[in-house]
Amino acid sequence: MEKRAPAEMTALVRLRLDITYDGSDFAGWARQPGQRTVQGCIEEALGRVLRLDPLPMLTVAGRTDAGVHARGQVAHVVIPVAAYSMVNGTLPRRLAGLLPPDVRVSGVSVAPEGFDARFSALSRRYVYRVCDDPIGVEPLRRHDVLWHPRPLNLDRMNAAAALLVGEHDFAAYCRKREGATSIRRLLRYEWVREERRLAVATVEADAFCHSMVRALVGALLIVGDGRRDVAWPAEVLAGRVRDSAVNVAPAHGLSLEEIRYPQDEGLAQRAQETRRVRTLNQ
Repeated sequence: MEKRAPAEMTALVRLRLDITYDGSDFAGWARQPGQRTVQGCIEEALGRVLRLDPLPMLTVAGRTDAGVHARGQVAHVVIPVAAYSMVNGTLPRRLAGLLPPDVRVSGVSVAPEGFDARFSALSRRYVYRVCDDPIGVEPLRRHDVLWHPRPLNLDRMNAAAALLVGEHDFAAYCRKREGATSIRRLLRYEWVREERRLAVATVEADAFCHSMVRALVGALLIVGDGRRDVAWPAEVLAGRVRDSAVNVAPAHGLSLEEIRYPQDEGLAQRAQETRRVRTLNQ
């Protein structure tokens, strides 16, 4: 058997992984001792397929909470070239044989130079689905649609959402983390009817704080059903402190749909910009 040269044994390759999962039975994305997580399942499967010990570590674009789903999650992993060369072109199929049915790696590719799944991202787009039918959610959709028993007025909700778009300090809609900024640029927030009794929110930002999307949804639900005025969510935002009236919407209605990246030549610059500590221009 031909021995590999030292350089070949130590050379590394960065891979982009496109991932989809049903978050119902996961304790979120991030690996946690004694918990079933998306990251843990994928890293263990990668380790078995690639015969790597210690296990490879994934860097993800957006860490989702327990119960949150994903159709367009992205992660990267750095592994030895020698390990990848043994499975090149067959890795998604091999992973499918080991992964549980509620998570799939739908695509694997060699990442362009400068690519970082987290820091190179331009934006994350989430969708939240709400049923306001008085008889409840269709049983087959109960794992990804929230039942809201009051009728929702989407014109009111969109008027309120428009007041939140832009770069702001979203401290009022985030779970506080010591040393972390809560300044974010909300690019899009709008509600549409996909079906007569199914209201769907699209929320897109350059990045999100912990629980931010679900807090924004929770605030708009009580505007839509008439319990709060259209101007109230913007007033809460301006206060920069959590309001007890803002209920964080349940996780199961939320799905990460898409991560957007710049063209290859802009990946490294975007990653550098994202790492800077943000402040609001006064």
